[in-house]
Amino acid sequence: MSQELDVMEPVRRPAARPSGRSRWRFLSLVGAVFVSLAGLRVITGQDMLTDAGTINTTLTFAVPIGLAGLGGLWSERAGIINIGLEGMMILGTWFGAYFAWTFDNPWIGLMAGVLGGMAGGLLHAVATVTFAVDHIVSGVAINILALGAMRYMSILLYSDVPGAGAAQSPSTPGFPTLGLPYVGDLLGPVADRGWFLVSDLASLVVGLTTRMSALTLVALLMIPLTYVVLWRTAFGLRLRSVGENPDASESLGVRVYSLKYAAVVVSGGLAGMGGVFLALVASNIYQEGQTGGRGFIGLAAMIFGNWRPGGVAMGAGLFGYTDALQLRGGGEAIHALLLLLAAVLLAVAVWQVRKDRKGIAIASVVAGVLLLLWYFTTDSLPRELATYSPHITTLLVLSLASQRLRPPAAIGKQWRASRS
Repeated sequence: MSQELDVMEPVRRPAARPSGRSRWRFLSLVGAVFVSLAGLRVITGQDMLTDAGTINTTLTFAVPIGLAGLGGLWSERAGIINIGLEGMMILGTWFGAYFAWTFDNPWIGLMAGVLGGMAGGLLHAVATVTFAVDHIVSGVAINILALGAMRYMSILLYSDVPGAGAAQSPSTPGFPTLGLPYVGDLLGPVADRGWFLVSDLASLVVGLTTRMSALTLVALLMIPLTYVVLWRTAFGLRLRSVGENPDASESLGVRVYSLKYAAVVVSGGLAGMGGVFLALVASNIYQEGQTGGRGFIGLAAMIFGNWRPGGVAMGAGLFGYTDALQLRGGGEAIHALLLLLAAVLLAVAVWQVRKDRKGIAIASVVAGVLLLLWYFTTDSLPRELATYSPHITTLLVLSLASQRLRPPAAIGKQWRASRS
């Protein structure tokens, strides 16, 4: 008795393209946020939410945080936690201001600041990669060392300089300002009309294309450049593999130590560039404490962005936006954001109910209702609370996004080459 076997060939499905889906998801999210802000502006009458001045100021605050976040991304994609970003930014502020003042050239200051940050990154790499020092301990030590060393250098070099001293440098030259001609004249009247979305888009274009520092443009280019290098080159693939599984990478002939060194040094250079921005663009002077914890905020932006360049840009933009509103005296505008945040929390509650996560859904509903009560019973946020709104917003977003985070597998782990 014979029996036939009907063996079916496996169906070959086309390879998924997660990067393409991530890109469209990112663009959709950005578009949804912008449309929400435009609608909120119409509902509340707070034009400051999307006007060109807010967009331009947001860039000023977001760039140093974004550069620090990109620095953290480079380092942590190679498996090295870089808590020392704050100290590397301090090195960038001091060296950038000193050399820009000495040579009366901001571009020389930029090179010096980047090299100063790279020196801090090299020190962190020597400690963590070569001597296997705990990453957190090394980073904290660099932060303390940079602060003390730069104060000593200021006392040494600025003691006889008028207008300078132990805590600040003389005035420094600034970078040239760029802008597209006629954009303000053509789109400015449209932005002032108050039309839903049309005026908001006009304000966005004006804010992004006028009165922009040359260093701002360079910093913005670091985002796509980081993506291309780390996700579209063989070098980037090897570097990311080192942060996921260094043992497997070594077995394939990858030079693990060299790539870790390269990643941490580049990380320091990006943080140093963020420091130069603070000293030569955000102001025209180096001041002690100028970084204001932006290195740590950059790390938060990197975590929020799930260790991706686009996510880092979103995190930096979020913090920079709320910081720009409070700096421009927008207590009422920040108060209007309570309405948007309440709507987001209620939408999260609906989504969690569909996922059968009733505990999170109930917490989201309670928080959303409380925010609605707060919004309808007050007219503005207290000045003290508005000052800390960027930090509060960052913590809220991090708490909401924490369930979807996926750090590199080997991050923070001490590694030694096999002796076989």
